[in-house]
Amino acid sequence: MLMLAVACTSESGGDEGGEQAASCAYRVLYQDRTYRDVADVRFTAGEELGPATLPPCDDTGGRDDAGQAGETTTAYKVDGIPPEVAVAVGNSPDDTTFVAAHSGGELPPEVRKLIDGS
Repeated sequence: MLMLAVACTSESGGDEGGEQAASCAYRVLYQDRTYRDVADVRFTAGEELGPATLPPCDDTGGRDDAGQAGETTTAYKVDGIPPEVAVAVGNSPDDTTFVAAHSGGELPPEVRKLIDGS
């Protein structure tokens, strides 16, 4: 299964003020860790791990979603990778998005192996 990255951005500028920009990356919160989606990863989703949260995102620059809890989804184990490194999230194991815990800008080596196919 090939997964693609998902992100949304919005920019607005006005004559009266400077330029404002809002941007939301696809993020998932699972067991006190934040995961981000990764493109071009071939993976197999395994057993159900439990609930995960897609935090709210104000990608329009005009709403305040700070008090909202976000959307709940399900986290699944990714075959061959510990959940501390990556999980799959979605409504079923056959309809998931691969997300990985990032440390700075680097992907974990286990994720690089999936992308590189080695």
